[in-house]
Amino acid sequence: MRFFDLQTDFFIPLWRRYVLIAFCFGWGLIEFLTNAPFWGIIFSGMGVLAVWQLFFDNWPKDTADTNGQSDEE
Repeated sequence: MRFFDLQTDFFIPLWRRYVLIAFCFGWGLIEFLTNAPFWGIIFSGMGVLAVWQLFFDNWPKDTADTNGQSDEE
């Protein structure tokens, strides 16, 4: 299990992905505006990771191709 693993069934609805990304970048912006650049970089980086995992990292995986077998076998 990875530390920042967003590839779960909870994020299958598209609106939840957008809310998470908006929250990360919004909170990063708030941190930059309140002169806390360290936390601004952290939350903006989390937003970038969320965009990558939720839209570009071949997700959601199509489970119909595995014929009932899990990926962990």
